[in-house]
Amino acid sequence: MSQGPRSGLAAVSAALLAMSRHLEVRDVLKTIVASARELLDAQYAALGVPDDHGGFAQFVVDGVSADQWAAIGPLPRQHGILAAMLQEAKVERLADVRKDPRFEGWPAAHPDMSDFLGLPVRDGDEVIGALFLANKNCSRPSGGCGFTAEDEELLAILAQHAAIALTNARLYERSRELTIAEERSRLAHELHDAVSQKLFSLRLTAQAAAALVDRDPSRAKGELQQVAALAAEATDELRAAVVELRPAALDEDGLVATLRTQIQVLDRAHSARVSFDSKGVRALPSAQEEAVLRVAQEALHNALRHSGADHVDVTLTRRGTAAVLRVTDDGAGFDPHGIRRAGRHLGLVSMRDRTSGVGGRLTVESAPGKGTVIEMEVPGG
Repeated sequence: MSQGPRSGLAAVSAALLAMSRHLEVRDVLKTIVASARELLDAQYAALGVPDDHGGFAQFVVDGVSADQWAAIGPLPRQHGILAAMLQEAKVERLADVRKDPRFEGWPAAHPDMSDFLGLPVRDGDEVIGALFLANKNCSRPSGGCGFTAEDEELLAILAQHAAIALTNARLYERSRELTIAEERSRLAHELHDAVSQKLFSLRLTAQAAAALVDRDPSRAKGELQQVAALAAEATDELRAAVVELRPAALDEDGLVATLRTQIQVLDRAHSARVSFDSKGVRALPSAQEEAVLRVAQEALHNALRHSGADHVDVTLTRRGTAAVLRVTDDGAGFDPHGIRRAGRHLGLVSMRDRTSGVGGRLTVESAPGKGTVIEMEVPGG
């Protein structure tokens, strides 16, 4: 390192303090990556949090512009050097990553990298992430580039504290989720009471208007105006509630990570195998992300509660400029044109309404004994 002992210690201290200031997982990840890149004087840094299906639940980079990141394409899979760090839980320090036999190439828009330093982030025996840097800046008097043993020691210290910061952030978020769940329950009760009162008033006022139509048209008109006013109030209350009840995880993690997390929970909670895969879809407009999430939740509920499926597969892909959600199950199936079960019927109506509300298109393919495929296509914005 080019820093002296005192300045090096100050840099490490600053990095650790920066990590401890944040409670949100995403902020912690960004701080870890930025601190690592600055501390070790590297051109690029990244940290991936693995999921249970060969990909990454979260992947944060530093040193890559937003335009570069968008051009690179889908998140990486767990392969090559990344897989080695996650599966073998060992440090990888390479003079040129491109010459390593495990190197499998990059997407066309990926920046070129040579020297490489990476190591797993561990919480006890569990590997909770992979932290790595590339392209050490040439600052040594000898002119030699590449990461040193001292860099490796510094990154190991940083990774240990990163594990603590990340674990604390996860605990905080879980605690906050419980608080949010309690608050949503309270809001649901309040919403139910308010809407019930409005609907009761609407019904009485409409009945009064009907009774007055023949004998007192002018009073009937006044009652109908009151019906319109009550309906407008109910609509405003519902709209406000929908905004307040927007899933917090969407704002924090985005659609792909939120879907992945929820599907992992469902996979553990049900006997059916529930899988998720996403390719090429990044951020969508807020209303579209919420609509896609709600349709996915409804389709998964139907598949897991009603179909008797052994496998439910969820994919989120790009088709041209559109995003496509596809939920496929191998369950009992049904006749979409002759539905008799009110619950299933209302679920499909809700999905169609949500899809059309964001300018999308919903298709349902099913037949008795043939399983079900629900596809939602929304414009990419």
